Amino acid sequence: MAKPKIVLIIMDGLGDRPVKALGGKTPLEAASTPNLDLLAKEGMCGLMLPVYHTAIPTSEEGHLSLFGYSTEKYPIRRGYFTAMGSGIKIKKGDVCLRGNFGTVDEKMNVIDRRAGRIDRTQPLIEAINGMVIDGVKFLVKYAGGHRVGIVMRGKNLSPNISDGDPHYGKLQKGLRKIVPLDKTKKAKFTASVLNKFLEKSHLILKDHPFNKKRESKGLLSANYILVRGASSYIKLPSFKKRYGFSACCIAGKVLYQQIGKALGMKLIKVKGADGSPKTNLKGKFSALRRNIKKYDFVFLHIKATDSLAEDGDCLGKKKFIEKVDRYMRFLLDLNNTLIIVTADHSTCCQLRRHCSAPIPILIYGADKDKVSCFSEKACKNGKLGTFCQLKLMSKVVCFYKKLR
Repeated sequence: MAKPKIVLIIMDGLGDRPVKALGGKTPLEAASTPNLDLLAKEGMCGLMLPVYHTAIPTSEEGHLSLFGYSTEKYPIRRGYFTAMGSGIKIKKGDVCLRGNFGTVDEKMNVIDRRAGRIDRTQPLIEAINGMVIDGVKFLVKYAGGHRVGIVMRGKNLSPNISDGDPHYGKLQKGLRKIVPLDKTKKAKFTASVLNKFLEKSHLILKDHPFNKKRESKGLLSANYILVRGASSYIKLPSFKKRYGFSACCIAGKVLYQQIGKALGMKLIKVKGADGSPKTNLKGKFSALRRNIKKYDFVFLHIKATDSLAEDGDCLGKKKFIEKVDRYMRFLLDLNNTLIIVTADHSTCCQLRRHCSAPIPILIYGADKDKVSCFSEKACKNGKLGTFCQLKLMSKVVCFYKKLR
């Protein structure tokens, strides 16, 4: 018999809470998903409890937990993956940050965290890259859309600092100053230098011709950098060494590509796969079909379920789930294959952010239960029960051994 295979499909932010505009259903419940329902009917379902050590779940902690890597043991955060994905070569002692070009008003209140989801920000990046403050050099590179990777390089730096991005707060409360998260001199120094960089960058950005031109067109000015996810370099044990599976990663966004890369997975590029609602789903699922022959484990990431929910677009999220479902037919004839469909966290349309709601999951190819459709409500009654996100890979390995 041929060696069993594993497919893990992460529909980012898939879970949700009931939405009035959808008749009191979640986008997943409201969506027409015959292929996902078939996999659920012939497989097992359950709910996962997200792992998070911040106000609400994050994408990086969710993914690392799904792959069985505890962020308490490996305290690696968003900044590392963003900086690495932007192309900056990270050195020991560096502090990495994820940055958003955002918009603030004259009173320094945050108007938009993404400056209208601005793109092509190279002129702004060139204006602030290479700045040196108190002996610390700031390396800034484009990381897709409104995002930048930032590396602080110098002596006596610490990643134990707060976020400046009001990701989980109300925008009208204004900017958050960076503060040290412990009492060490390194943390205090790092917070102080970063605040100086953000202030100086703002003065440069607000008067930059690029932003003046945007303002003349009625567009939001990308006049401030909102940072989060400070992290130093941490070496993660490879996925193959840990589980024995050769693995590849198919993803459109830098963060998820870099998570796969950090785990030693082979990155598979797909033309037109950009993480947006218009992403090349056909190309991604076709790449999955091709590469399942070469690798034991294929990780396929789909982003737009999350971004649509963050925009409060419940109907768009529903329609995108239906679009994904149409391509799930590409997997229905795979033999001797575990197919897992789940998410890194739930994202609530009404809150327009990640939330702590349990995450629906289905596992097809090992056993079956009495669940007949794939939804948050139906998964409550599944054979998998409710379990911690960190336990997923141990379950997958167990089911995999039964297929051999």
